[in-house]
Amino acid sequence: MLKVIHVYTCNKRHQSKKMKLKSLLILFALMAPLALSAQRTTKLTANKANEYGIAYTLPVTAFDIVVESEFTVSKPGEFANFAKFHLNADNAILQPSYSAKVLSVTIIPRGIADNSNRWMMEFKGSGVTYVLLDEAGIPLSINTDDILAMETPELPTPRKASPTPLDGEAARHAITQDMISSTSTDKFAQLAAQRIFDLRETRSELISGNAENTPPDGKSMQLMLDNLTAQEEALSAMFLGTTSSRTEVQTFTFLPEADDEGTFIIARISPTKGIVGSDDLSGAPLLLTFTPLDRVELPVDESGKPVKAPKDGVAYNLPGTAQITIEYNGRQLASKQVEVAQLGKRFFLDNKLFTDKKTQGFVIFNPTTGGIAEISAK
Repeated sequence: MLKVIHVYTCNKRHQSKKMKLKSLLILFALMAPLALSAQRTTKLTANKANEYGIAYTLPVTAFDIVVESEFTVSKPGEFANFAKFHLNADNAILQPSYSAKVLSVTIIPRGIADNSNRWMMEFKGSGVTYVLLDEAGIPLSINTDDILAMETPELPTPRKASPTPLDGEAARHAITQDMISSTSTDKFAQLAAQRIFDLRETRSELISGNAENTPPDGKSMQLMLDNLTAQEEALSAMFLGTTSSRTEVQTFTFLPEADDEGTFIIARISPTKGIVGSDDLSGAPLLLTFTPLDRVELPVDESGKPVKAPKDGVAYNLPGTAQITIEYNGRQLASKQVEVAQLGKRFFLDNKLFTDKKTQGFVIFNPTTGGIAEISAK
């Protein structure tokens, strides 16, 4: 499921001299990880049928930010005001509370086809030169079946809210007829507290072997002990309250532009609503800081002049580098130095490298950046 949101960006942290809207894609990661399965490729050969030309598209670099957040709800029990008097307990929850925290963040770079950066490889006179392209038409390699192994991190999955002691069958079994017939909350609480003490005594007698009706075997004994414990926990929760947690996993796709630099609010974390959009002020901001480290320029020769690109060469990217950092509530959650196509330049390989029958070369591209991962003459 894809959903478009808007993210406010600014060049200075927590300030907005000049605010601009930037589109990001959010992919809700449910039970399956990102599309990191085996890559489907297409093998094309330069031949007479295609006039020795193969069309391809260079990528821009995007970053999937996988966020795992935990949300906890604490609720007071109906007898919270009687906890001290009947159970001598000082740890009863007296007011409902909601909290949120980010458990983990994973930064995954990937390439997206740039439709404004489409090219044609021309290998005239060659009937053996071939190219591997991915599903989007991004080049993976020329004259070799080897491709660059991509990052496949293990990703978290969402977890439903954990059940409380009041959610199970034991909670119903723990309520006696006398409790139901009680005429006041104070009386109900008194009977519930007495039932807690009775359950503890029964369990103690079973464990010590002093019970009148001891179960015939170890398995039956354990089942009885577990039931007594569950009933006690349910009745205690009526005094002390309950706490339950769940997790959400969402993936935000950040696509930087060539001149981007600074801190971006990619989402907000709300204790009551979960992960929400960047413009929903019910949550604290999840911040992504994008810091360019190296904006690549075209190569130069010994005289300092730009190297002349070969005519009709194979276009590829010279990617730059940047640092991506994710923070929440003043705590750094993830940081990664990455290569970014948008921070670099485009250059060209001489196509003769791949058509010379005596020393036919090969190249392996990085489909995330469009850069060269390996190049050699055979």
